[in-house]
Amino acid sequence: MTNVKPEIHNIQELIERADQLKKQDKMDLSADEDLTIALMNLISIEEHLFFSGAKTGKNEYYDLLKEVRDVRKELLKKLIKDYEGEVWCISKHLLAASMRLMEVGTKSLSAGRKEEAKDLFEKSYSLYSLFWGLNLKLFDDDQINVAEDHLGNGGTSKKKGFAARFGELVRKIVNCCIE
Repeated sequence: MTNVKPEIHNIQELIERADQLKKQDKMDLSADEDLTIALMNLISIEEHLFFSGAKTGKNEYYDLLKEVRDVRKELLKKLIKDYEGEVWCISKHLLAASMRLMEVGTKSLSAGRKEEAKDLFEKSYSLYSLFWGLNLKLFDDDQINVAEDHLGNGGTSKKKGFAARFGELVRKIVNCCIE
């Protein structure tokens, strides 16, 4: 299923498109962000149940894992209603990787390694932003370049990777959409 997206010529068009999607799908980005954090934790619980089952040899952990996985799948459907290819799996892994980087960053911060923590937090947020961009279907790479030109980034974001640039735009869009 391929959706033809209208070209975005400036940041205002990008914000209007996000607002239109919000109204059309009755999106509540604040609640949806909370749901993504819950999903991250459910994915983490699945991982812990797997390792507990493997380490103890107790099948009860695997039974619980199945139950948690079923809840996670049900909740993920609330955010990912229409997808193609492997977007479902990519989305799940983006959330999982984002959470893991956040946790490693927090441990680095506790150990006094502030620069390392900051780098990990930035990577975590970039992956989280990719999740939103992928699932809101706001724009593609060409549209990111056009939108960046209109944001007045002074060319600094052009030096960053796709995920970081995407994160900057998603942050600005989400901030514009909060009521």
